[in-house]
Amino acid sequence: MAKARFDVVGIGNAIVDVLAHADEAFLAQFELTKGAMTLIDADRAATLYENMSPAVECSGGSAANTIACLASLGGQGAFIGKVHEDQLGEIFRHDIRSLGITFDSAPSVGGVSTARCLIFVTPDADRTMQTFLGACVELSPADIDPKIIADAKVVYLEGYLWDPPGAKQAFIEAADLAHDANRLVALSLSDPFCVDRYRDEFRDLVEQHIDIVFANEDEICSLYQVEKFDDALQQVRGHCKIAALTRSEKGSVIISGDEVHVIDAAPVKKVVDTTGAGDAYAAGFLYGLTQGMSLDQCGRLGGIASAEVISHFGARPETPLSELAAAAQS
Repeated sequence: MAKARFDVVGIGNAIVDVLAHADEAFLAQFELTKGAMTLIDADRAATLYENMSPAVECSGGSAANTIACLASLGGQGAFIGKVHEDQLGEIFRHDIRSLGITFDSAPSVGGVSTARCLIFVTPDADRTMQTFLGACVELSPADIDPKIIADAKVVYLEGYLWDPPGAKQAFIEAADLAHDANRLVALSLSDPFCVDRYRDEFRDLVEQHIDIVFANEDEICSLYQVEKFDDALQQVRGHCKIAALTRSEKGSVIISGDEVHVIDAAPVKKVVDTTGAGDAYAAGFLYGLTQGMSLDQCGRLGGIASAEVISHFGARPETPLSELAAAAQS
């Protein structure tokens, strides 16, 4: 790849995560769909927040988590996303910049507040997310900085944001700018919920604009409406340059043309919270790719990053991922 200021620029929802433990009875009481991400309005967000157990708040959002993990690996990252000019917006801006990540997106002044994601983690380490998108939906092509896009080896798009018309236009604008600069474009399918809503649009996006697809087993099977993972694997082959498909404890499978790499999952003493597992995997994979590593090395690095994140509460690494990566290579 040509010399660039950034390894990866992420475009996604700028969200403040609010994480708390919850039991099955709580999920039933508030009729929450376990393990899924559900969009909610401001009133619903207020009700759930009032009834949460003591929580941890930190800047989040799927693509932002990926860029944070990339920074922990030693990569150079930037992020594009919309926050409001309010307290949560300032928390997000401060947190992400403190990691050495470039975040210059202008905040919205009027309209709705900064987004927040209420994450309920059950004793089995599964996470149920209730998301109020707030200012995120105001992202538009005007927020896409052509200089940053052209100066990143990879532009990473978050599937969760594929909802408002302005954001869709922003994705296409960013993808076109990246390809004009001979850069790569990656997409995370994010959640089966997203795929179910926009299956045809996602298929078209993958075939027309995307070089690298990240998806878990449920997401890729939903995209191609098949029951077996092997069938989905064959479907995605040829629709993009690289598909990195995660399978939880089964590890991951990477497909590129005729290449197929089956990567074992990195060992984890105890799975505490699966929030951000896919985000961390994408970070490890993209860091390896932008540093010229082979696809199997990229997959192993993704697994290492994912294993660290699921070993504790929260979606950001507690141990520098660069140390874990170095130890694995020694």
